[in-house]
Amino acid sequence: MPSREPETLTCLELQIMQVIWRLGSANVSAVQAELSQPLAYTTVQTMLNILHRKGKLRRKLAGRAYVYSATVTQSKATGHAVRDLVDRVFGGSTEALVMSLLQNRQIDATKIAELTRRLESGQPEGKKPRTRKSQSEGEDQ
Repeated sequence: MPSREPETLTCLELQIMQVIWRLGSANVSAVQAELSQPLAYTTVQTMLNILHRKGKLRRKLAGRAYVYSATVTQSKATGHAVRDLVDRVFGGSTEALVMSLLQNRQIDATKIAELTRRLESGQPEGKKPRTRKSQSEGEDQ
């Protein structure tokens, strides 16, 4: 049985990558401070080193500390994670994934129709259309 693709991130690796994507670049202390769960400095340092060895991060020495930045986009990592999920859980069938979401009431036909419209209109994934109110208030979400 083939091992997991190196592109797939563990849960903790993903959490750390999300911090890096959000901050752009960061040292160990900055990543540690941004994580939702408290982790020891050495644990965060080890995880950053693992992600560097895997090629997910680059690092540059700044003074006495490394500053890490992503070499892979969030979109690419998400794509690999979804492909891994579909392959492992649904035997490679995206249709089985969608049917599971429908059967477990995680999504309904109305939402699928909305997503289809957004896809056809070229609206980026994960972004909701901005209303006049949100534009005037300066909201980005």
